[in-house]
Amino acid sequence: MKNFKYILMVLVGGAMYGTMSSFVKLSYSWGYNAAELAFFQALLAAVLLGLCSWLINKQKKKPKFKSVAALLITGGVIGLTNYLYYQSVSFISASLAIVILMQFTWFCLLIEWALFKKKPSGVEVLTVFCIIAGTVMAGDLLHTGATAFSWKGFLFALASSLTYSIYIVANSRAGKNVNWLPKSTLIMTGSAMAIFIVNAHTIIITVHFSYQFAFIAVFLAVAGTAIPTALFSAAIPKVGAGISSILMTIELPVAIICAGLILKEHINNVQIAGILVMLVAISVMNYYKALKT
Repeated sequence: MKNFKYILMVLVGGAMYGTMSSFVKLSYSWGYNAAELAFFQALLAAVLLGLCSWLINKQKKKPKFKSVAALLITGGVIGLTNYLYYQSVSFISASLAIVILMQFTWFCLLIEWALFKKKPSGVEVLTVFCIIAGTVMAGDLLHTGATAFSWKGFLFALASSLTYSIYIVANSRAGKNVNWLPKSTLIMTGSAMAIFIVNAHTIIITVHFSYQFAFIAVFLAVAGTAIPTALFSAAIPKVGAGISSILMTIELPVAIICAGLILKEHINNVQIAGILVMLVAISVMNYYKALKT
């Protein structure tokens, strides 16, 4: 298959994203917090991508101010997404957090409908209901006791899903003429700036400077941001947005598997069935959208 290597790149990038919630939740047990983890992940990724851009970027023409501003704002949105998502896993399980995050698929439909008058089709509405039903099953929400469920964590995860959908819509329109390396650098710079603005006091007062924290921050920056960003930037234009969206649903099962292996979170048969329902629904939705474009 001509595009096999690009398909593999998208799959690897999505899988790497899927592992992050478990490693972040594990970091909480060592005394770290969401603000410092999200900030230094974005900051180090921006530095790494900036160095790569300076060394190998072939686009000599500097992006226009309008593009720079749009990309910084877009980065700010994904920065808030990471922070909110990391906050959510301090209150709820990593497996439930990723299930809620996947609601970005239908949030995107609502945003495009509200802002760009793209009314969802009957197939898309049906898949939204399937995603919601799968979410209830995958999150085991009908059997989770009141003491085991955190509305605060749920709302953090839902907010991260909403901001993630805003990021996807914005990223598809911002900086189209900017090379992927400087584009990624600007997005990560905006991400670090937004996280710092929101959490400046926490970051300055409570940040932990140690070899252990440095290792965690570098790992999150490289494995959770820099490499996936590079893989997606190189591969998605070759594979196409529709098929890439289907491939990126690998993030959900990978996150669930990691939560079970790393955090020892129990996953029952109803949750597994819910995950499968969500994956099929998301894949059908994106395949249908790809056929329309």
